[in-house]
Amino acid sequence: MQLAGQSWGDKQAEPVIALHGWLDNAASFNWLAPKLSNYHIVAPDLAGHGRSDHRPAATPYYIWDNLADLLALADQQGFAHFHLLGHSMGAGIATLLAAIAPDRVRSLVLLDGLAPMTTAAEQAPAQMAQALRQRNRIGSRHVKHYASFNDAVVARERSRFPVSRAAAEALVERALSPSSAGWKWHTDPCLILPSVLRLTEAQVCEFLKLIKVPVLLCLAEQGIATPQTHKLAACIDSIQVERVPGSHHFHMDEESVEPLTAHILRHLNASASGYSEIN
Repeated sequence: MQLAGQSWGDKQAEPVIALHGWLDNAASFNWLAPKLSNYHIVAPDLAGHGRSDHRPAATPYYIWDNLADLLALADQQGFAHFHLLGHSMGAGIATLLAAIAPDRVRSLVLLDGLAPMTTAAEQAPAQMAQALRQRNRIGSRHVKHYASFNDAVVARERSRFPVSRAAAEALVERALSPSSAGWKWHTDPCLILPSVLRLTEAQVCEFLKLIKVPVLLCLAEQGIATPQTHKLAACIDSIQVERVPGSHHFHMDEESVEPLTAHILRHLNASASGYSEIN
């Protein structure tokens, strides 16, 4: 499997691996990454997203499978150590990776997300049954085509988490392909299926307790944080929480990205110099 992606900054600078959210791609960092100019930002399209390969047919997209992908990416890039910057789903991947590879991760920046989605233990059988029913139907699912590139951009602008026209164009450009019937997403349709299995809240907390590096959690004022977000944040010893103006995709908003950048640079600079300012 090949991962595509984008990068910014001096390749000799300290590396930051940036992880996008569900159904987004590396272009979601087009606004933020250039402002982190003292760092080498590498943003992969996660498996099944953007221009990266899909997982093999009939293989579920478990969030933890991204961990092996990212460690392989870090090895291939020659990153002995790196910071992690994750948005939404990418934040959940980042916290798991920091927990299981503490010798590689120097710090975490989490954008309007903290941990993987959870399922209560008693709900696991129903979750699995629902996921398998929907998986059996995916082959007969109608593939939506758009008459034009612009139609797809408008659809992304008006999706569940709306973004600006410029942001929609950037995301769509990495996720759309021409076909004989018009334009279609080349994002793997299996990504929309519910997970066959999820971790429980208690299991996630055990991962978070293992994180000892500095953690910056930036929550959008009109974002998706829930009481569970704050409950799980309390499982991390070295966490700093900041509220930032904007909505869920505040890192792609020209007004919100400036205050967000200031928080992130303070965190990264402090982490790179021995965590003194964070502590």
